[in-house]
Amino acid sequence: MDKPSQDIDALRSEGDLNVSPRRQVWNDANIDDETSAMLDEDARLFLHQSLSTPCLNVLKSCEGTTLEDNQGRRILDFHGNSVHQLGFANPRVLQAIKDQLDDLSFCTRRYTNQTAIDLARKLTELAPGTLDKVLFAPGGAEAMGMALKLARAATGRFKTISMWDAFHGASLDTISIGGEAIFRKDAGPLLPGAEHVPPPDNRHCPWECGDTCTLQCAKYIDYVLEKEGDVAAVIAETVRSTPYIPAPDYWRIVHEACDRHGALLILDEIPTCLGRTGKMFAIEHYGIVPDMLVIGKGLGGGVMPLAALIAKSDLNIAPDRALGHYTHEKNPVACAAALAAIACIEEDGLLPRSTELGEYALDKLRAMQQRQPLVGDVRGIGLLMGVELVRDRSTGERAIDEAEQVMYAALERGLNFKLSMGNVLTLAPPLTIATAELDTAFDILESCIADVSAGQ
Repeated sequence: MDKPSQDIDALRSEGDLNVSPRRQVWNDANIDDETSAMLDEDARLFLHQSLSTPCLNVLKSCEGTTLEDNQGRRILDFHGNSVHQLGFANPRVLQAIKDQLDDLSFCTRRYTNQTAIDLARKLTELAPGTLDKVLFAPGGAEAMGMALKLARAATGRFKTISMWDAFHGASLDTISIGGEAIFRKDAGPLLPGAEHVPPPDNRHCPWECGDTCTLQCAKYIDYVLEKEGDVAAVIAETVRSTPYIPAPDYWRIVHEACDRHGALLILDEIPTCLGRTGKMFAIEHYGIVPDMLVIGKGLGGGVMPLAALIAKSDLNIAPDRALGHYTHEKNPVACAAALAAIACIEEDGLLPRSTELGEYALDKLRAMQQRQPLVGDVRGIGLLMGVELVRDRSTGERAIDEAEQVMYAALERGLNFKLSMGNVLTLAPPLTIATAELDTAFDILESCIADVSAGQ
């Protein structure tokens, strides 16, 4: 089989690359002249950056579970940039936005508004434990930045412990705590004191846990906290959207270690909040309450950019500091979209639906694993699933080139998903997806894997 043609540091990222030779091959075979002209104009006008520009294709519309490209092809979207828990163009979200535009379209700083107050109240009612203070921000990276500043203010310390392979945003502070080379490489100097530890990924951990996590990764955080002695916060994704799914006792051990050493626990659920894992917040699977929780992406109903920092009440200690102070901090239109999104999740029973369909999907993927030797591992929690492709199950050698072939073959057949860490097919459909659509997607996926395995 072909060897990977891309730099391994770039491949071990949270998204698929836009600069590989296969991207150009796909474009040549699938893009008409009109679309090509639009892509050329996009490439002329926008700064180029890995993972997004130059672009793959041009979209004309999006609705429910599907995208429609400029050529009229309909594509089941299992990617959605993690914003489409409710599907695209959800009618109730769109109506809430339109109604709010007619009422109050913007809220300047020094003022508040009822919609923002209602959303803050709702989030504190939903969040576990004493997470009952809120700040809004336009995006997840900004919300993570507020969490970092609040941790420094609360502890008087600046050091952090975060995970290799993690993604918390693309701003300078968030790439410092993030762990992906594609964002960090040649970007320094980064924030001082940003220490990193291995993530809870028993398949590829330095302790070689294999099928069963021994929780050495959690105990190692305790060790680093003790040795450093002055860490402000441990920062991590509750469930990595690749996904990495920590063992049941992982967060309990980390939480206890943080308490013991006077460090705060900040959990990033920007892509996994609001039902993606079958719970409103992923940490509810683990039975602990962090000091801060950061959410975003789907909070805006798949339409508006919005994120939130939710903190314990005893962290309300910085009234003389500007933790965020963003222009769109209490944007009433974004808050209206969020309230409508939460109402849909609650009233339409999307939390149990995510759990039920997630179990169904995982069973389908496990059956596929038995039939397809290229599938080395399948994992999932709610409607967040990962299919890891390997060349040899006994060695775990990553099937990087094959995974990219599968991704582009699936696109040709009408299925869109994200390729993570070079060889993990990351599947995140809307929580509103029909069972028949899941079946269609998995049929496409298996046919592509089988064809790539056969060298077609």
